[in-house]
Amino acid sequence: MNLVIVESPAKAKTINKYLGPDFEVLASYGHVRDLPSKDGSVKPDEDFAMEWEVDAKASKRLSEIAEAAKRADRVILATDPDREGEAISWHVLDVLTKKKALKDTHVERVTFNAITKSAVLEAMANPRQLDMELVEAYLARRALDYLVGFTLSPVLWRKLPGARSAGRVQSVALRIVVDREMEIERFKAQEYWSIEADLAADSPPFTTRLVKHEGKRIQRLDIPSEAVAFAARDAIKAGDFTIRSIEKKPVRRFPSPPFTTSTLQQEASRKLGFDAQRTMRAAQKLYEGVDETGGLITYMRTDGVQTTPEGIAQAREVIGETFGPAFVPAEARYYKTKAKNAQEAHEAIRPTNIARRPDSLRLESDLQRLYELIWKRMVASQMEAARLDRTTVEIETPDGQTGLRATGQVVTFDGFLAVYEEGRDEKQKGAESEEDDDSTRLPALKEGAKAKVEAIRTEQHFTEPPPRFSEATLVKKLEELGIGRPSTYASILTTLRDREYVRMDKNRFYPEDKGRLVTAFLEQFFRKWVEYDFTAALETRLDEVSAGELNWKVLLREFWTDFHVATQAAGELRTTAILDALNESLGPHIFPMKEDGSDPRECPLCKQGQLSLKTSRFGAFVGCSRYPDCKFTRPVAAPDAADGGAEGGDRELGVDPVTGLPVQLKIGRFGPYVETAVEGEEKPKRSSLPKGWSPASLTLDQAVRLLGLPRPVGDHPEDGKPITAGLGRYGPFILHAGTYANVADIDEVFEIGLNRAVVLLAEKRAGGFKGRGAAVAPLKDLGAHPETGEPVHVMAGRFGPYVKSGKINATIPKGTAPEDLTMEVAVPLLAARALAAPSKGKKAPAKKAAPKAAAAKKPAAKKPAAKKAAPKKPAAKKTAAE
Repeated sequence: MNLVIVESPAKAKTINKYLGPDFEVLASYGHVRDLPSKDGSVKPDEDFAMEWEVDAKASKRLSEIAEAAKRADRVILATDPDREGEAISWHVLDVLTKKKALKDTHVERVTFNAITKSAVLEAMANPRQLDMELVEAYLARRALDYLVGFTLSPVLWRKLPGARSAGRVQSVALRIVVDREMEIERFKAQEYWSIEADLAADSPPFTTRLVKHEGKRIQRLDIPSEAVAFAARDAIKAGDFTIRSIEKKPVRRFPSPPFTTSTLQQEASRKLGFDAQRTMRAAQKLYEGVDETGGLITYMRTDGVQTTPEGIAQAREVIGETFGPAFVPAEARYYKTKAKNAQEAHEAIRPTNIARRPDSLRLESDLQRLYELIWKRMVASQMEAARLDRTTVEIETPDGQTGLRATGQVVTFDGFLAVYEEGRDEKQKGAESEEDDDSTRLPALKEGAKAKVEAIRTEQHFTEPPPRFSEATLVKKLEELGIGRPSTYASILTTLRDREYVRMDKNRFYPEDKGRLVTAFLEQFFRKWVEYDFTAALETRLDEVSAGELNWKVLLREFWTDFHVATQAAGELRTTAILDALNESLGPHIFPMKEDGSDPRECPLCKQGQLSLKTSRFGAFVGCSRYPDCKFTRPVAAPDAADGGAEGGDRELGVDPVTGLPVQLKIGRFGPYVETAVEGEEKPKRSSLPKGWSPASLTLDQAVRLLGLPRPVGDHPEDGKPITAGLGRYGPFILHAGTYANVADIDEVFEIGLNRAVVLLAEKRAGGFKGRGAAVAPLKDLGAHPETGEPVHVMAGRFGPYVKSGKINATIPKGTAPEDLTMEVAVPLLAARALAAPSKGKKAPAKKAAPKAAAAKKPAAKKPAAKKAAPKKPAAKKTAAE
């Protein structure tokens, strides 16, 4: 018997059909081991020995694989064809060896770039041994990420409270976002004017633009003021123009190569609005296939642009059948990878069967749209070039002092444009002087003809700062700099968002203050390790390991020697020295210049102290140097920021009409809040401003209403107990007998009536899904449980989809699409989970059953529970250290 080991159950199911009864195909469900989330998992003092821990969920699966391996004559490792796939095979093999499951069993490694019968059978006929150079590149990368994450992050936590983590690649990607934001803040808009004129030369009118004034060539920014623009306008009015030259130039535009991982993520972002994770999820499903026909696309983690001869031939055949022979170039197009050492799978992403047109498939929305994008790109890459006629007409006055130009282009043959045109990123307005492509068709004109001016338009413009990064442009930037690799881009961007170092607004990255602080800290004290060139050079060195040109432990030793010294030095720095450096670095952002020229760091409360960065266990904030005499504080954000404080700090809003006591707006280290004294009590009453309320526009009435929370809504009709509405840490809510239900927004807290409150509470208690008063809406409603009658729902959870019925939540196996889950599959999952739950509950009483035991033993009983939670940590830490 032959045992084949792959990653996913979907892949296993398909491959099993191809191979027949002599093969058993089992899935590892991805990675089976990782470095434990604790100090000492990588030991530099022991020649970088690495301590691996089997994932709790993988333990059972590995036991099943080990049992099957003992029965097998041959074990075939058929994980994905990239470095991660090689690493999974190595981990599985190492575990099987330690379990003594192999003995004399022959072990082979096979890879296939597509899950099709022909590709799988060809791979089985050409096995190889495990590529240890790829495995060592993985080990080096994993060790580096661990050493940076678990050495640098504790320094951040101690010296910069509130910071979440730092990572080898994540921190550099964050710096790119922060650097762009600082570039935008430093940007000074420049005024410029454009001048267009409509001319006629025994022809219909056509549009020209000024390119020559007072005998000098004019670039886009060369007309800086209205006076110069009007002088040029007057010169055009007075000019006697003749067409000096007409140049017609045939132009060819060539198609882009098929997709790599990064170009797929970029185009899916531009054209489909997908983020990188969404793109890769859909691509994974397309690769694994959705039915018995197998995979729909080739492997989706690649930096190669080349295509197999079979794929090229198939594309050319489809082009001829669909568009005609004129669209098939005389010779096939062959593309070459620009990367020095492409260490991922080498073929470009393409349909496994190009004859399978998108309109012939019925897929879920994301898969259908992504498949169509991949199909069009692949087909276009083998099509004839587009042909255009570009015409440039120069018109001048006899003395050559004033010149106008008209440009136009006409597509004479569509070529690949009949199928696909690559998207373009947003350009910086006014930053370029080259002429934009002009698709205008010009009328028939003759050299030497007189041209009459019919209209002149002058328009004022201002240059704009470079645009913030979108997912597409950030991935493109990372690739240009040589930072990260195709398989890491999606996780890098997700980590930045999850750590709340950046936020997305209109599909653009904005750095949060937390992210700016971390970047400033790293630039001040770990500058070498966040330099773009250093990170790119390290990626190149890792590629050298995968090519067998460098020993992986030599690379680790070189890195660790300097990095360890730097972390020790930073750990010994006093917090005041760090804050002084950050005050200097972030000064222009935290303390922007005031319009009146006064000192931006003067305390607005006492007018004597100086504002500076300070830290607490909750994070950084801005405070007065005269503390404790002056207790002015505000968030790090600049005072005119959207969520920051009002200019000048605290202010009195007025007098509460009921109590007659003053109501004040204050800016604290955690943000703005309102405060009023309470008669007979030492402590004042306070309330933070809800999200969306601006301190600058806050009114006395709003403040009084906030301070009146929680407010009584009424007594519940069933038990007579009171229902109250208030504002809490997680937003607005209603409360009854210990049950909290969220409400839609803060306005509803002030207006909600008894009937609406009773409905929200009932929905919350029943596990209903209407509004924000309960859980998130289910992905799928499977109906009533056949035994309990409870509703069964497929839910989206933080760690993936799960099935829920009553109080039982059961994880859906990896590789199972939530929308494909049926009641027949859900019921056994819930039953297995229900059986597992009591066993945990029975242990607790056993521990409590020994009240006379020594007090010292009680904590010992709690320790296993703490250790039990540990398997969840490695995944989080791994992401942090990307």
